[in-house]
Amino acid sequence: MKLLLLLLACLPAFAQPSDEAAVKTTINQLFQGMQKADSTVLKTLFMPGARLQTVINKQGDVSVRDEAISMFINSIGKAKAGTLDERLSGMDIKIDGELATAWTPYVFYFQNKKSHCGVNAFTLVKVGESWKIQTIIDTRRKDNCPDLPKQ
Repeated sequence: MKLLLLLLACLPAFAQPSDEAAVKTTINQLFQGMQKADSTVLKTLFMPGARLQTVINKQGDVSVRDEAISMFINSIGKAKAGTLDERLSGMDIKIDGELATAWTPYVFYFQNKKSHCGVNAFTLVKVGESWKIQTIIDTRRKDNCPDLPKQ
């Protein structure tokens, strides 16, 4: 009986990371890859057919712009390391089975200068033991952007 209790007490030490932690890791790897201008890392994070979208609001005329993930990854690979810095002020994750969403308010810095801010809404899918990004849709604005410390 004591051995069983000891084994049960040790289970958390041997457990795999929680799904929430794994989703956070995938998202953080995206932003670390952007900072390092490492397109190789980025390629591993997305599902085939993944989508990148931006909500555009020009004086009340709202539309959604699509960008191919391959173009996004290529543009990151052409950047100079350290010039792209997207800082998150939080991460709200919801998970149901193999589907996760994450709401991440951000401020984007380009060459250490505040460029814009908004929110990313991620959809991720669990494939095997990995969480892959299926969609990112974001908002972007220039006004009312808080200062966020470098992480």
